[in-house]
Amino acid sequence: MHERKARMAELADAFLVLPGGYGTLDELLEAVTWAQLRLHSKPCILINTAGYWDKLLVFLDSTVAAGFLKQKNRNLLRVAANASEAVAMAVGG
Repeated sequence: MHERKARMAELADAFLVLPGGYGTLDELLEAVTWAQLRLHSKPCILINTAGYWDKLLVFLDSTVAAGFLKQKNRNLLRVAANASEAVAMAVGG
């Protein structure tokens, strides 16, 4: 799994994340963690189809409020309403 994620990170220009399960969360959080560690500067963008990621976003905001996550690092994960918006965000930075 790690080799697959490393290859994906090497080839990707951005990380656009559709709704998914454990594997998707693993890949998402690793990409954002690598951005936090400045191993890459590629956009990490959730595609929040039908509000799928709403509860994850509330949880992440609560980690900021509780002092476990800095706001600047929370801001590394951006949110798009649909795939077209996500692509536009990725191209625009």
